[in-house]
Amino acid sequence: MSVSARLFRCLLCLLPVLPSIACARPLVTIDGSSSVYPITEAAAEEFQDLRQREVWITVGISGTGGGFRKFCRGEIDIVNASRPVTDDETRRCRAHGVEFVELPIALDALAVVVARGNPLTEIDVARLRRIWEPAAQGKVMRWRDLGEGFPDRALSLYGPGSDSGSFEYFTAAIVGRPRASRGDYTASEDDNLLVTGVASDESALGYFGLAYYLRNRDRLRALAVRASAEGEAVLPTAENVRAGRYRPLARSLYIYVNRDAARRPAVRDFVEFYLAHAAELVAEARYVPLDAKAYRAGLGRFHDLLSGATR
Repeated sequence: MSVSARLFRCLLCLLPVLPSIACARPLVTIDGSSSVYPITEAAAEEFQDLRQREVWITVGISGTGGGFRKFCRGEIDIVNASRPVTDDETRRCRAHGVEFVELPIALDALAVVVARGNPLTEIDVARLRRIWEPAAQGKVMRWRDLGEGFPDRALSLYGPGSDSGSFEYFTAAIVGRPRASRGDYTASEDDNLLVTGVASDESALGYFGLAYYLRNRDRLRALAVRASAEGEAVLPTAENVRAGRYRPLARSLYIYVNRDAARRPAVRDFVEFYLAHAAELVAEARYVPLDAKAYRAGLGRFHDLLSGATR
């Protein structure tokens, strides 16, 4: 075969690929917290619809810790986080040349839940610690182990996996030390799996983000939490979270944006859209919006590409 014939055949082979190359869309990559996922996913869908799918946005769920590992290696543009970045993660990012802008986007709470058929309505922090502390493993196995008045039946536990920001926040708030937890429970970074597990087991108790409880109120009951044995039992509602009454399980949610990625038009435009519409997106996802001043401050911080944590 002549050189010209071979060249012609090669061009023919490339023809099916050329349209996809010519039509390649800018890509924004996001991963991290399952708690922040519903807000970011909604922002991505609305932004892509507005841009008539000219920009492609992927949103994954690998937990806050898993998301930061990818983010600090420069593998994603934005990380969803249900807790602030840690000092170790900041050092890891800097070691890879990754600077970031921290943007608070919502208030949230962790709901402690049981199945609708479970008669329990409240619990105090001391009993939650007794259930979840490392020393409870293999020992606190039945509801009656919590004290008089509790039924004599097995205690099944469900909660976030160790890559989850919810896991870190809950263990710090309840056990007193981040990541200190018993290990003999059903764990997942996917809150929907935890919902299903608790809802189908009247002996179960679990915890996860408030929004996932609110979407499944017909299947679950959220327990009112007492910060102390003598304190008021407070339900996880938007009003109680905003007023600071739901303690110690209320928290802030964040996105972190790679500063270099933020200079790309697709990333910049998406984040600006996200912050401009955050209040309505957060409310629709059943979280607690920040006030307008906080979102304006975040937008200013993003425009100036101010790196580091806001605290």
